[in-house]
Amino acid sequence: MLSRVADSLYWIHRYLERAEHIARFLEVSEAMALDCPPGSSEPWLPLVEATGDRQRFDAAYPTGSPADVVRFLLHDLENPNSIVSCIAMARENARQIRDVITTEMWEQINDLHLSLQEGEAIWMEPIQEQLHSIRRGCQVFYGITDSSLSRDLSWLFSQLGRLIERADKTSRILDVKYFLLLPSPEAVGGVLDELQWITLLRTAGAYQMYRQSMQRAITPASVANFLLLDPIFPRSVRFCLQGIHDTLQQIQSQPVQTAPDDLECLRGQLLARWSYVRIDALIDNGLHEAIDQLQQDLNRLHSLIHARYFTSTELPVTPTDIPLTPPCVPASFTA
Repeated sequence: MLSRVADSLYWIHRYLERAEHIARFLEVSEAMALDCPPGSSEPWLPLVEATGDRQRFDAAYPTGSPADVVRFLLHDLENPNSIVSCIAMARENARQIRDVITTEMWEQINDLHLSLQEGEAIWMEPIQEQLHSIRRGCQVFYGITDSSLSRDLSWLFSQLGRLIERADKTSRILDVKYFLLLPSPEAVGGVLDELQWITLLRTAGAYQMYRQSMQRAITPASVANFLLLDPIFPRSVRFCLQGIHDTLQQIQSQPVQTAPDDLECLRGQLLARWSYVRIDALIDNGLHEAIDQLQQDLNRLHSLIHARYFTSTELPVTPTDIPLTPPCVPASFTA
């Protein structure tokens, strides 16, 4: 497979997964805002921190109001990580490889992109309906991909992009919300405390599966355990790392005859580290620090994948942030 095609497939699914997760971030903040004083930025500004765009946001929106956060993350074209920008760039990457993806995949991503243009009917709906429609559009694309794309290298690179983005965003939403949602000691276990954690689980699409798996009272530790370490829930970090490990193993296909390289070592170490750890140990040693290290490892994993498969020559790899845009960025976001 050409590196350009693999790169586009990888980024199509990263961008759509990112758009869906940001929609989930905004939905839970909308729900949490009902319990906060009017105009409070408490549920909102951490979302900007989670995307790594605080400096850009502060420069564009000095007042930092809740409405500004929604505008910045939902449809600000100057923000490359806004939902509309992510879907536009996913669509542009899909346009460049229309001969590789299926017709149904192209039609779905194109329709989703066009439905988000200025003046379209979606912007007349309430914010919750807008976010629901966007999430549903991304999920339909996943379903079409799963049912129509052959399980070859195209499928594997698509899965790789989706799993890396999903692991990163699941950890980020937990990191952002964990300490924000922790109430005062006397409020632990109260009605409001439980409602807030239920909201977080619903944001990750995890509430029903959490109830079936845990069958216990909702606590911060049990929620963190489920989202980070559950081996069979498809949005947990551990499940994603297992998928990343297996996908990279299939892409390589050839058995290793020499000592494993940096990419093989990192994928194996990541899976082992998060498969054989207990949540109480993570919390005792600092949950934020553990998640921060995970995100750095995912960034480095991305850089190693990029150097191995998406460029013609090996590039020096450093544990820097994941690039916000792929090598091919659309010149404009017009249809």
